[in-house]
Amino acid sequence: MEYLPDYYVDSKQMAALLMAQEIELDNIAAGILRQRDDMYVMTASAQSIRRREKMLRIQADPSTEPLEFRRKRIINRQSMKPPFTIRWLQEQLDRLIGPGLAVVSVDVQQFILYVTTNIENANLFKEVQHTVQSVKPANLIYQQNTSLVHKIGIKHTTTRRDITWNYKLDGSWKLGEKPFATLGPEVTL
Repeated sequence: MEYLPDYYVDSKQMAALLMAQEIELDNIAAGILRQRDDMYVMTASAQSIRRREKMLRIQADPSTEPLEFRRKRIINRQSMKPPFTIRWLQEQLDRLIGPGLAVVSVDVQQFILYVTTNIENANLFKEVQHTVQSVKPANLIYQQNTSLVHKIGIKHTTTRRDITWNYKLDGSWKLGEKPFATLGPEVTL
């Protein structure tokens, strides 16, 4: 009301009109912000994500797949443009499932593409499989390997043992009378 001329200040009709317009203008501003957010996958609403999944022919299950995973999957599908290299595939899988959780290698002699992963989420596993199958050349065989994260402890000790030989090659020893050698006690170094 501070922007209106003084003769509107006491008008109840003008106050009601301004209040109704303010609600409508706030709704329009919120709609513009929502539309701007929906232009980008990482800030898009669930309705916008559903529309993008339909365009990419992704059959999503919102009850088991969180919105954040669905966003990553859309970005993954949209960023699959040639040329594809081993380094590109490694970076793509690092973006999708996290750095260090997948290792990509190729056996060029056998024409095998190995992807070793440590994934427990089935939806993520399916997306990794779809990504690799979509970009691998037709002459390579895709081999999925699973890795486990376990720590292995190694303990190293060195021992020494003296050996006394009980025979000579001069013909003086008799076979079976004594063992060939006698082992002394073990000494840890």
